[in-house]
Amino acid sequence: MPCFDANWGWFSNHDGCYYRLRDPQPAPTEAVWAGHYPDGAVYDVSCLDPTNGPATSGGWTWLASAPEGFGATATTPGDVAARAVDQMALVGPAIGITVTPDKTGLVGVPVWLWTAVSPTTWGPNTATASVPGLSVTATARATQIAWDMGDGTVKVCKGPGTAYVAGGVHSPTCEHVYVASSAGQPNDAFRVTATATWEVTWTGGGTSGTLTVTRSSSTTVRIGELQVLVTG
Repeated sequence: MPCFDANWGWFSNHDGCYYRLRDPQPAPTEAVWAGHYPDGAVYDVSCLDPTNGPATSGGWTWLASAPEGFGATATTPGDVAARAVDQMALVGPAIGITVTPDKTGLVGVPVWLWTAVSPTTWGPNTATASVPGLSVTATARATQIAWDMGDGTVKVCKGPGTAYVAGGVHSPTCEHVYVASSAGQPNDAFRVTATATWEVTWTGGGTSGTLTVTRSSSTTVRIGELQVLVTG
């Protein structure tokens, strides 16, 4: 249904009725005020009839505040697509890293980077959102992760990365090599932030489109230097 109609006023999703501010307002002695005058306002109400469409049988009603949807702009398919994305509950990457917060890595040793793959951390993820008269289905897929390694380096990886394999040295898909220790950083650790970029395609309301969203998560990494003791 259109959000606004020149004859019936503004549409409310709450009850499927149109509301128009009564102009002029009824006299203070009118029963519709129910003793509330001058608080609130009186509205003409036109509720939907499934067979015949809007009807004027709703009459007048007093409301303490404007009804839901009153004065709103029209809801577009893109707006509903954004609601579908909200329903997906997308989150930042489920960070996988060879140097977990309880360990200390070494300068010069590759640090593998990856995310556990699930509908909320990498996708695909699909949801449908609706308002009266409009339904939109959206599908989201992550396309890359930008890894801010905390040392001034940002590593962009086009996939979810590869989980560490015991005995492995270099990750086949996503890694970073620190060239300095994290000594002197807050808590002597680099803060690593992973930001996933999601591409969302949607269809509904006789049209389609795309939108982009991002989600982030963080962890910390301690990096030390290997000390070699030489005795004579």
